[in-house]
Amino acid sequence: MKLGIFDPYLDTIGGGERYCLSLAEIFLKEGYLVDVFWKDSLLKEKLIQRFGLDIEKINFVDYSPVKNSFLKRRKFEKKYDCLFYVSDGSVPFMFGKNNFLHFQVPFANVLRKSVVNSVKLKTIKKVICNSNFTKSFIDSGLTTNSLVVYPPVDIKPLKPLKKENIIISVGRFSQLLQGKRQDVLVDVFKDLVDNGLKGWQLILAGGSDVGGKEYVEGLKKAAEGCPIKIIESPPFSILLELYGKAKIFWTASGYGIDEKKNPEKVEHFGMSTVEAMAAGCVPVVMAKGGQKEIIKESENGFLWLEKEELIRKTLEIANDEKLTKKLSENAILRSEAFSKEKFAEKVHLLFENERK
Repeated sequence: MKLGIFDPYLDTIGGGERYCLSLAEIFLKEGYLVDVFWKDSLLKEKLIQRFGLDIEKINFVDYSPVKNSFLKRRKFEKKYDCLFYVSDGSVPFMFGKNNFLHFQVPFANVLRKSVVNSVKLKTIKKVICNSNFTKSFIDSGLTTNSLVVYPPVDIKPLKPLKKENIIISVGRFSQLLQGKRQDVLVDVFKDLVDNGLKGWQLILAGGSDVGGKEYVEGLKKAAEGCPIKIIESPPFSILLELYGKAKIFWTASGYGIDEKKNPEKVEHFGMSTVEAMAAGCVPVVMAKGGQKEIIKESENGFLWLEKEELIRKTLEIANDEKLTKKLSENAILRSEAFSKEKFAEKVHLLFENERK
């Protein structure tokens, strides 16, 4: 059995890429031959190092459905038992025996119901979304009924270590589509320190390979003189340690964005949030996008919209050990709903049902 995967954003090495490659890992274990359609095979080692997935046996195939003619695509793709494509905002023709189209971005004002899209959708067994937030925009644009399969988070290696006064934020430094707004976090942390917060450190970690170098330099300059550490493209082993030691997890993705007008610019789900929760970090994240499906306010974390809220809720955690312990324990429990095992169960059920 052969599975072909195409993700036009593969080299950004973000959450959507972990989604696709976790799918690849599942089917490799099932005995499938798995081809990833991408020209640069050297990218595979970067992906393995970043995500810690068992995907050595995937094949990188120099093929792109975007750059080939209709007839060439049909001839090439028909040999695959399953195709799994990540949408770039369009609906492609797909020619495998069983075709699945994944939306990891809630494209608004792009997707439209049309005769052409209706014909294309007939070649696709199921449209899949990474959150109910994404689903709401995709279903509205295409007049379809997509299935939500939450992204897989490998929570098994994520364990609380001896906690230190560390606030961590994990997310790529690229500003290409969806800025993680680490600059906002730097500003807020500096305000906290200026107003008397002592003995705490902010750590910003994430990939900077695609479109992030200049942004990182700006962050470093803004962070001068403050206990802020920036770690570029850390391997998964380092992230495990950082998550384990940190008490608080921050995000500012979507800050200042109207999620109804520009849903693509807020967090579509929040895989890093779940990773942090699994390691016992208390999440304090933006009350936008898919994050609201993960966090229950004051039960397993906090949501915020304005900087003042982030400051207040962070201080509440920093000054109350009993509250921190409760939120941390509940965060660990909540993270289990998004485990790789839950993902695998849903993927197996989906593929079995749709192949009947």
